[in-house]
Amino acid sequence: MKLRLVGHEYKYAVEQIMLSLFPGEKPEYLSDADASIDSADLSAESRLTFSETTALSASAIRYRGKVFRGAARVSRKKLANKLVADRLLQRIVKQSFFRAAKGLLGVPPVWGSLTGIRPAHIASSAMEAGRSAGSAKRMLTGEYYVSPERAEMCIQAAQASLALKQELLPSDIALYIGIPFCPTRCAYCSFVSNSVEKSFGMIAPFVELLLREIEMAAAMVRGAGLRITSIYVGGGTPTALPEPELSAVMSALQASFDLAGVREFTFEAGRPDTITEGKLDIITRYGVRRICVNPQSMSDDVLNAIGRKHSASDVLNAVRMVRQSGAALNMDAIAGLPADTPMGFQNTIDSILALNPENVTIHTLSLKKGAKIMLEGTEVPAGEDVGAMLDYAFRQLSSGGWRPYYLYRQKFTTGGFENTGWCLPGHEGVYNICMMEELCTVLALGGGGVTKLVSPEGRIERIFNAKYPREYLLYADKLSEKYDKIKKFVSGEPSPTHKQEE
Repeated sequence: MKLRLVGHEYKYAVEQIMLSLFPGEKPEYLSDADASIDSADLSAESRLTFSETTALSASAIRYRGKVFRGAARVSRKKLANKLVADRLLQRIVKQSFFRAAKGLLGVPPVWGSLTGIRPAHIASSAMEAGRSAGSAKRMLTGEYYVSPERAEMCIQAAQASLALKQELLPSDIALYIGIPFCPTRCAYCSFVSNSVEKSFGMIAPFVELLLREIEMAAAMVRGAGLRITSIYVGGGTPTALPEPELSAVMSALQASFDLAGVREFTFEAGRPDTITEGKLDIITRYGVRRICVNPQSMSDDVLNAIGRKHSASDVLNAVRMVRQSGAALNMDAIAGLPADTPMGFQNTIDSILALNPENVTIHTLSLKKGAKIMLEGTEVPAGEDVGAMLDYAFRQLSSGGWRPYYLYRQKFTTGGFENTGWCLPGHEGVYNICMMEELCTVLALGGGGVTKLVSPEGRIERIFNAKYPREYLLYADKLSEKYDKIKKFVSGEPSPTHKQEE
């Protein structure tokens, strides 16, 4: 799409809303010296002007000889400082672009003009500021054009976030352990993981270094007077580890950290073909209370299309073993996978809900560079079909007693849809809410771990561990530096060398 900005330089805001509404387009900017924008097949102009009292954003989108217009404004009295002004001006730039695009698109996207990762955060901020749930919902539907169903999901997720926020202590943190190994790499995978079949020789040295990092992290936590409120072991597929290495990691966590304040201990046993009674016995013996079994689909044809080496019946067997272990159950499904259909996805949802898991996470396929389905040009369901899949899941989960407790959006999802965690009452995932809504510091260990430091004032700093097992092994000499930086942040002296967000 050819773009021209007049009176402002909010390129990122324009690109966000453009990609949300026209996902197949790439921005191409025109200057005043370029040929008239009217000559372009699909083009847009975003203009920002100021009067004595108002800032006005006007957008015009031209397509095949027709012009579609939209406008949005904000009082100049609200532009109190540069930070506030940038936020509000970018909002009206996106809103005016969206209003123009509505005339062209006909049916607006379910997320309206929202483009951010954390839509529920808008609702929780409004409710913290004194708005009722109903008022916050009307704001989402009226100001941002979010569909009533998605607005309701935001409200419920915001309520879960605000409830947890009231319960957390200032010293509470979450702990994440990254185990970046999987039995094989899925065709859609964009996560950091190495297949065990190709990297078995790195498991033992990886675990040895992880045990060292556990000791360093535990010493820092004790010295800073922090309390662990939740633990999440993810990856990858942590149950890809052999039993001796798995036992060593779990034993080290218990021996090194004070776990008396832990209210939730979750373990990703996502791939059913890695789950054994012996491994379940190890992790539950060391305190795991929630186990994730993530089939993504209950169709053997879809599982084969995404490169999984297990069947739907293997999922049922894995769930049986988890239930026998006494742990709560989380199950994941992905809408939009290759070879899937709305009817096939309905069967997946019905099959999962029949198992009555305490938590269900519904993802939308994200088409990331480097994934096999992108490299090979694999056909995937269209946005309309993915929307039908998600609508069915929404209806079945809502009517069955599950409630959304966290949600987020990713780039490059089919149809611009969302990922949502649902739970039965009382089973909200503490780690997921803390991470997504940034309620407390998340201390991340292992391969691909991203530590998210959150100050009492809300300032955020991230520290990235090396991504892949081989890189993590080379990262050993930098671990001391990492924990020195964390100590400085906790003491109120953040490091300027890492990415910060205000």
